Amino acid sequence: AARADLCRFLAACYYQPGPEFEEEKVFDSMLNAASRIDPDLAAHARRLGEHFSAEGQENLLLDYTRLFLGPNQVIAQPYGSTWLSAEKTLVGESSMAVQKLYEEGGFEIAEDFRELPDHIAAELEFLYLLIFRQNQAHRTGDADALDSATSLRKRFLGEHLGRWTGPFTAAVRSGAQSAFYRELAELTDRFVTMETTATGGTT
Repeated sequence: AARADLCRFLAACYYQPGPEFEEEKVFDSMLNAASRIDPDLAAHARRLGEHFSAEGQENLLLDYTRLFLGPNQVIAQPYGSTWLSAEKTLVGESSMAVQKLYEEGGFEIAEDFRELPDHIAAELEFLYLLIFRQNQAHRTGDADALDSATSLRKRFLGEHLGRWTGPFTAAVRSGAQSAFYRELAELTDRFVTMETTATGGTT
């Protein structure tokens, strides 16, 4: 449950920063989840919340825009296809492949989600769903559902998220002007690496 929660909160951090982050106590919840998983993850989660409060939303919004939107060169494209295709293009074969995995897992992109399906937030939310379903199947003793969710999670991490999180987060760390986004990149990389290693996938 803690892993599912941390994954969900990480996904939230890749949306535009706003007052709702503090209003909904996202970082307190993230720290609580990380503390139940690993002391190292907890230390990074604690610093993440501290940096959010210290750096101010206006500065964070500027850095968010620089890193992920442009307007000129985007420092860290938040889409899997740009890291998994030789051409570095948006909406490549990997985009279609991850969309098929979403459909297989019964994951639907919300109508108001205005990003591509392989955006980092969408992929982390899908990982959250798979972890949640594994937990649910384990609690109910549904072996078939557990095998299905486990297999899909392994494929998703091995073929998609686990393959591009490393170079993506490295670009964020090197390009970010704020400690918040450097810390977010570090926490994301460590968490996804931990999940990928646990499935026997590759990073």
